[in-house]
Amino acid sequence: MTSDTTNLRQFYEKKEPMIKANDKNKSFRRVIPILSISAALLFLGFVTPAHATEPDEMSFILNSFSFLIWGVLVMWMCAGFTMLESGCVRTKNVSVICLKNIGLFSIASLAYYTVGYNVMYVDVEAGGFFGSFKLFYGSNEAELALIEGLTEDTAAVVEGGYSTMSDWFFQMVFVATTASIISGTLAERVRLAPFFVFVAGLTAFIYPTVGAWHWGGGWLAEMGFQDFAGSTIVHSTGGWAALAGAILLGARGGRFQADGTVRSMPPSNVPIVTLGVFILWMGWFGFNGGSQLALSSALDLVAISNILANTNIAAAAGVIMSLIVSRPLLGRIDLMATLNGAIAGLVAITAGPDIVNHQWAIFIGAIGGLISVLGIKLLEVSKIDDVVGAIPAHLFAGVWGTLAVCIAAGGDIIVQAIGIAAIGVFVFGTSIILWFVIDKLIGLRVSPQAEALGQDVTELGIEAYPEFVAVPEDIDI
Repeated sequence: MTSDTTNLRQFYEKKEPMIKANDKNKSFRRVIPILSISAALLFLGFVTPAHATEPDEMSFILNSFSFLIWGVLVMWMCAGFTMLESGCVRTKNVSVICLKNIGLFSIASLAYYTVGYNVMYVDVEAGGFFGSFKLFYGSNEAELALIEGLTEDTAAVVEGGYSTMSDWFFQMVFVATTASIISGTLAERVRLAPFFVFVAGLTAFIYPTVGAWHWGGGWLAEMGFQDFAGSTIVHSTGGWAALAGAILLGARGGRFQADGTVRSMPPSNVPIVTLGVFILWMGWFGFNGGSQLALSSALDLVAISNILANTNIAAAAGVIMSLIVSRPLLGRIDLMATLNGAIAGLVAITAGPDIVNHQWAIFIGAIGGLISVLGIKLLEVSKIDDVVGAIPAHLFAGVWGTLAVCIAAGGDIIVQAIGIAAIGVFVFGTSIILWFVIDKLIGLRVSPQAEALGQDVTELGIEAYPEFVAVPEDIDI
């Protein structure tokens, strides 16, 4: 016993420092949750030390941060458009599509910063048509003073409700979306340079003028026109500009045969197209959710929750309707038409995603999908070549969605129709004039030889799939 007791005592003497250290670690681990909870409470404003954020400042922070996050989601839609268009065109034109999309985003960013935002929002008179033509836009004086350390008073900064450039960023990614719509429609036959020139005109003047009419507080806003996130302001504007370009540019060589048949030009990469649609679907949550333009109250959060739910429901309904009607209308279960149905459903709900009755979102999205499939047939009959089906999904479904707010969100049918017609006439008219002028000055269309061989080789000298052999098509242009 004595020997055993001695050995046990020696064991604990050796272990005692380790046991004490372990006890300290346990105590520290117990403190971590307490510190974490305290930090969270401080952030949420439940504990208010002397330097805690004031309620108005917290609203300013949440609103501004939400603009930035929603804007990043909308910017991600450019990747979706790139994938969608890259997969829809033939392999010989994929590299050009990639360049067009990153180029148009960059042009839209600079054009909207230089003049577009001012035309759309700065000094727009009530009931007016456009704002200021001053160059450049930036942080206001109070924000600059705060950044430069000239003042510690944030009251003047938070008075606006959100930071100046967070709003600019969120608005800018919308104009880039409008330009992306045109890229897919005119793919495989429009030259890069004239396309970029048109994008500059669209994003600097055409789109901002339309935006000023409604979102800037202009004459459509005074009439009570409703378009929550841009079924018409964004999507129909892009669709009208694309339609003007498609009419003036003409179809791809060999698309419409002399005997009246329509030559199929299947997509080069269906998985990439599908990925693009999923990316667009995801980005649309920022597109519609961010258009609440606030995230500083329980009301805002509930509204955004409804908006995101309605957006998703409408897209799903567009898919199912397109899937159902594609066989009787197109003669087959058409994957591409079904994917386009998702976009049409998203476009249709965009004018009124803040409706409370979610069942209406099913109806609006489903009709959008139906219109999209019918629109594909209409363009074929009219011999208008739209490579990605953007005109049916964005223009036709956008018109429907803008009218649909009269059913579910209390819109006035006369006012909505006036807004749709006015924007259509203005955008289509100015676009076809601009396309015509560009065509006369530098030419819109690639040569027949370049179209047959592909723009990747003739315009860029770099192929997206270099292991493939570029073989000119035997087409009648």
